[in-house]
Amino acid sequence: MERKKTELNWDADVAIDQSALDVEWLEQAPLMMKYGRHMAECKNTMDYRKEQMDAVAADLDFRIREDPAKFGLEKLTETGIKNAVLLAEDYHLAQADYSTARYEYEMARVALSAIECRKTALENLVKLHGQMYFAGPSVPRDLDKAWVEREKEKRVNAGIKITPRTK
Repeated sequence: MERKKTELNWDADVAIDQSALDVEWLEQAPLMMKYGRHMAECKNTMDYRKEQMDAVAADLDFRIREDPAKFGLEKLTETGIKNAVLLAEDYHLAQADYSTARYEYEMARVALSAIECRKTALENLVKLHGQMYFAGPSVPRDLDKAWVEREKEKRVNAGIKITPRTK
């Protein structure tokens, strides 16, 4: 039942190059597909491991009922059978496999969620880019300074009389 594991680099796949938003957008759909497929594979593996764990429990239940003394039970009770199943090494191994598969599935869900957040971040970066957020800084005009300079100029010019030239 083991499937080929998808090679993923979560940190690199979530990162965004702000200087190449067009390329980042072209990568977004394939990334969603890649991580969605990975999550589905992990879910399938988790479901399979759960079935395997349940099958081991059922087999142990049957074997315990056939020979309770072999499992340390003097008297057959439902609670005793249940506890004997939980203590069996086969069940522990199957449960560990299931727990690992469940963890991988949950991590795949987190990764897919991060790729979805990446989409939102790309949308917002494109909006900021359209609003010239990333344009170089422009120095606003200092109105107070410009006003003072103009007033000085007026005073200097007021002191100069322009007289017509006579020949």
